[in-house]
Amino acid sequence: MEITQLRNATIVIHYKEQTILVDPMLAPKDAIPVLKYVTGKRRRNPLVEMPDETTYILNKVTHCLITHCQKGHFDHLDRAGTKWLRENNIPVFCSEQDEKYLIKKGLDTHVLSKEKVNPFFDSEISLIPCVHGRGVIGSFMAHGYGYYIQQRSEPSIYLTGDTVLTDDVSNGITRHQPDVVVIPAGGAKFDIGGDIIMDLEEAIEVGELTKEQVIANHLESLDHCPVTRAELSQEIHKRGWEKRFHIPNDGETVLI
Repeated sequence: MEITQLRNATIVIHYKEQTILVDPMLAPKDAIPVLKYVTGKRRRNPLVEMPDETTYILNKVTHCLITHCQKGHFDHLDRAGTKWLRENNIPVFCSEQDEKYLIKKGLDTHVLSKEKVNPFFDSEISLIPCVHGRGVIGSFMAHGYGYYIQQRSEPSIYLTGDTVLTDDVSNGITRHQPDVVVIPAGGAKFDIGGDIIMDLEEAIEVGELTKEQVIANHLESLDHCPVTRAELSQEIHKRGWEKRFHIPNDGETVLI
C-alpha cells in the first residue's frame, strides 16, 4: 500500500485494485476566504497550490471517502473537489449524516453504517466517532467519523478524520492496532475557542499509543493551522521515531 499526501487532509490510498481519494480539497491557492480574522496578516485559503503531479495521481482514483463535509468544511470537500468527483463519476463513501448532503451535490453516494462493520471491497470498514473541537466551539462544528479499513493482503489503516485525541480515538488505536494511523496534526483553531484537531502534543501522544506507522497531515495549508512540519519533525527526531512517524510534504508518497 502507498499513501500520497496531496494537500491538507487530502490524501490518496493506493491499493493493488483500488485507488481511494480521501477528503478532496482541490481549489487553487487563495480561492477560499480566510478562517482567522484577528491576526496581523490575513491569508486566503488554501495557502499553497496543489502539487504538480496532482492530475496524474487523480487520474488513477477509483473511489472516494469523505470523513465530514458540512457546516463550511470546505477543506474536506470543496466546490472543485465536488465538481471533479461528479464529472468523473467517482463512487463516494460517507457516513449516514452526510448522505443526503452529498446526494444533493449530484454525487454517486454510498452510505456506511456507524452501527456495524461494513463490507468494503474484499474486506471491511468500521466508523469511529470524531470530536472536532470541544466546548462552545465544538457545538458549531461538523463532528464526522474516522475510518478503520482492513483489506485482504494489505496493511490496515485508521484514518482518524478531523478530531482531537479522544477516548474513542485512543481506544481505536489500542484495540485495532492498525498498521498505519493517519492523523491531523495542525492544531487548528479559530479566533476564539481551543484546538479543533490534534496539536503537536496530541500528535506525539498518538506516537506513544502505537509502535506502528503514523502519518501526520493537515499541516501548512490553512491559515488557522499553526503547527509546522519543522516543529513536529523536531519532536519526532528527539524520540528517534523517524522510521515510523512520517510528515510527508505535499506530493510525497509513503510506502507502507
